[in-house]
Amino acid sequence: MVPRGGGFGPDADDTGCTILHVDMDAFYAAVEVRRRPELRGKPVVVGGAGPRGVVSSASYEARKYGVRSAMPGARARRLCPHAVFLPPDFTEYAAASRAVMGIFRDVTPLVEPLSMDEAFLDVAGAVRLLGRPAEIATGIRRRVLEEQRLTCSVGVAPTKFIAKLGSTRAKPDGLEVVPADRVLEYLHPLPVEALWGVGEKSAEALHKLGLRTVGDVADAPLGLLRRALGEAVAVHLSELAAGRDPRAVVPHQPEKSIGAETTFDVDVADPRIIREALLALSEKTAGRLRRAGQAGRTVTLKVRLSDFRTVNRSRTLGAATDVAREIFQTAWALFEALRPGDRIRLVGVRVDGLAGSDDAPHQLTLGERETGWREAERAAAAAADRFGAGVVRPASLLRLPDRPAAGPPSRIDHDNAR
Repeated sequence: MVPRGGGFGPDADDTGCTILHVDMDAFYAAVEVRRRPELRGKPVVVGGAGPRGVVSSASYEARKYGVRSAMPGARARRLCPHAVFLPPDFTEYAAASRAVMGIFRDVTPLVEPLSMDEAFLDVAGAVRLLGRPAEIATGIRRRVLEEQRLTCSVGVAPTKFIAKLGSTRAKPDGLEVVPADRVLEYLHPLPVEALWGVGEKSAEALHKLGLRTVGDVADAPLGLLRRALGEAVAVHLSELAAGRDPRAVVPHQPEKSIGAETTFDVDVADPRIIREALLALSEKTAGRLRRAGQAGRTVTLKVRLSDFRTVNRSRTLGAATDVAREIFQTAWALFEALRPGDRIRLVGVRVDGLAGSDDAPHQLTLGERETGWREAERAAAAAADRFGAGVVRPASLLRLPDRPAAGPPSRIDHDNAR
């Protein structure tokens, strides 16, 4: 690994290093600590509830005990039983994300968000007004701290790939500059897992070839990599290992799909429970479509069985929709046609083929009124914005005293957009 303090700090030569990768530090946990100052300095874990709960975020105090994002909640509790476990509040995180992204866009319009808590920035046009790239990065970090009471880490480099590596190594609350003429010095000692696109299987394949570091991959004949990994992956990794990454920062990249999914606390077979889950997910998906100003034509159902087999079924509609009722009816029809017979661990709903909702035609069936479910759902959404989530819900999602609860999902993917 590249030693910290080895000439890649904030004072390194940033000539030509106009790409920044800004990554918020333990974002969800940090937002929770911001509104609960009494938790500062304590191990905080967001998510992880229920027997199948998954950790969404962990403070650095919790990470000292080995707690990490995507870890099963049960394991996190064993590692750090005295941690404070909190349910996620994605409304609050989204508000914090918008504020942080606003700071980025004050610096440059060339901002490419990767998720709620990280983004690439191209600051080439801002250098003349705001100073060197490292100075711009320092200013961003200062504003995020002063205005949002949150910290972030920034990588400054000539390419996106190297900038992201830099922000990772700068964590937490740091700044790493990788000079353009020292990229290979920085990159080649890193393990092959540092390359984008190298997962467990491809790392194993590279190790079998005796390739342990990025430098090893850079020196390997392309034909050797092709035989082990295939043409596309071999070329991709060879380019990255040589420090070449021509991708530009692309602002406002449109989402390809929007959806949501839930994992049950216990595997279920009751069609009523699955139907309720699909209805709730359709409501959630439709709400995200409306907030994004999008509608889509293809509805996809995702079902993961108890043995972890995953089945996807899709249907393309005659016109784009952002209406929960239409999404649910399609998803339920797909499920009834599938009828897997096994107990189910996870279900998900996704809408693809997105277009602006105002531009997408809305198909009326014979005899249908010009105003209907779409307008009703928008009115319900407006009521929820004013009076709080859940004030207006489908009757089938209201829990009656004589109806047993299906049990809350241990995890909901609240940002299933691609």
